[in-house]
Amino acid sequence: MSSLSTHVLNTVSGRPAVGVALRLSGATGVLFTGQTDADGRCPELKALELEAGAYCLEFEVAAYFRQQGTPLADPPFLDIVPICFGLGGSGHAHVPLLVAPYAYSTYRGS
Repeated sequence: MSSLSTHVLNTVSGRPAVGVALRLSGATGVLFTGQTDADGRCPELKALELEAGAYCLEFEVAAYFRQQGTPLADPPFLDIVPICFGLGGSGHAHVPLLVAPYAYSTYRGS
């Protein structure tokens, strides 16, 4: 079994992205829904025990930027950012998201 964590950072402000709604899906459908805390993390996500397989984290970034008062195009360039990834047999995976209204980046963290 594997564990998973995430950290969302607003690259416009250089601060953690607070209140970003997210969901984790796997082969059986939606496994988790939550939102980031004051540090841009979702600690409840780490409590899941995940089997090896393919997963997708989806972050509702347009709603977050609107809540921050950031002007967005209509429709927004980025609405929901999906990060699809695979997990091996065991260990921990960290999937950070660095996001702005027109760009994002991710990597496999530790």
